[in-house]
Amino acid sequence: MVTLSVSAAQSGEIAPRQGWDVHATSKSYQTLLKDTLAAVRANKMGVVTQAGPTAAAAARGITIPGNRVIGVFNNDFAVRILATSTAAMIEAPIRLYVTEAPDGSATLSYKRPSHVFAPYHDEGGDALMELAKDLDRRFKKIAIEAVN
Repeated sequence: MVTLSVSAAQSGEIAPRQGWDVHATSKSYQTLLKDTLAAVRANKMGVVTQAGPTAAAAARGITIPGNRVIGVFNNDFAVRILATSTAAMIEAPIRLYVTEAPDGSATLSYKRPSHVFAPYHDEGGDALMELAKDLDRRFKKIAIEAVN
């Protein structure tokens, strides 16, 4: 088994940045992952995709911190967004990012939907941005439920 030395950028430590919400927690990676998936379902959103290098790296004998991207959306938002901007749907699903820190804790991060959909304001107008704000509230609720 190979264990790689990783920098802070690779270690699961997500720094705050413009347009992102970052929720650090003392929960373990596996617990936060499970709680995030449960919070998505509880808030009437669906898991559309999941991807992460952790298991594939382990199968190759490489140990890296837990890392999973979860694509989240639902058909109601998809239909309503399409009514405002066909181009904006390239951004769906919105991704939640669960990362493991060196101390065993985990972080849930995501780009706020209003940030993700902002480039489409000229096409989708205020109706699109209202939908994005609704998604902001829904994703914040998911994050709060997942990390607490």
